Amino acid sequence: MKINPEVATALKEGRPVVALESTIISHGMPYPRNVETAMLVEKTVRDNGAIPATMGIINGEPIVGMSPEEIEEFGKKKGIAKVSKRDFPIVVATKRWGATTVSATILMAKMAGIEVFVTGGIGGVHRGAEHTFDISRDLFELGAEPVTVVCAGAKAILDIDKTLEVLESQGVTVLSYKEKDFANFYCRDSGKGVDHVFMSPKEAASIILAKRDYNLSGGILISNPVPEEDALSHEFIDKIIDEAVKEADEQGIKGKDITPFLLKRIVELTGGKSLESNIHLVVNNAALGAQIAKEYAQLRKER
Repeated sequence: MKINPEVATALKEGRPVVALESTIISHGMPYPRNVETAMLVEKTVRDNGAIPATMGIINGEPIVGMSPEEIEEFGKKKGIAKVSKRDFPIVVATKRWGATTVSATILMAKMAGIEVFVTGGIGGVHRGAEHTFDISRDLFELGAEPVTVVCAGAKAILDIDKTLEVLESQGVTVLSYKEKDFANFYCRDSGKGVDHVFMSPKEAASIILAKRDYNLSGGILISNPVPEEDALSHEFIDKIIDEAVKEADEQGIKGKDITPFLLKRIVELTGGKSLESNIHLVVNNAALGAQIAKEYAQLRKER
């Protein structure tokens, strides 16, 4: 892997670093909003005391901490592969460009020694999975690797009940920041409880440290609700999601193509409101993730 010198120095010195994915750049938003959002997220991480490390694969080389120029190119370039764990060796061996999903970013964060990773929403169990077996690799990577993921819950297009069941089966500790329910991406809550509610970044950091101290396998998932002023109502968004899912079924869209299709269609059907909510929730997650990474680094340093 190619590790940005700033990131490498911070890791060597035990300073806080936050991993960031690149799928949101190449597959999540149109240009130039994707690049603007990526740079805003990086700035938010810095403003809250940590070093950002945006992940991606360029010409077959995994990059930990892309430069602004590389992020700009990612935002413009067409045909970038969407990379999960299964795709990783193919994209590297064939020297292609690849945008890391949650699962691939977790892998790269673990390889680099980064504890905290910030994303928008994780993948999970798709609706009708009892027939299709469509379950995101994100959940299994969370169960396997020692990385803490800060998100606004699972993507709203998913089955939250089944997603939480799989997380429990994988031994993933699920926490929520100040709210008793698991966040629901565009909406603030799903009505589903979590394992523990924490009230400060330091408390979250202490839970992470306890899991690492006892060498317990797997990750921690932190649910951080979208800010109230940026949230969409269930009444508004649920009907639109149902319509987008129906269109995907009618067109036979499946597998890793379904999430980009649904998110794009939801943006169109909401008149852009879902995109604005998405941007705000990612920035909100970046602030919390950086604060937790900072507290975690401090706890380790005090050791």
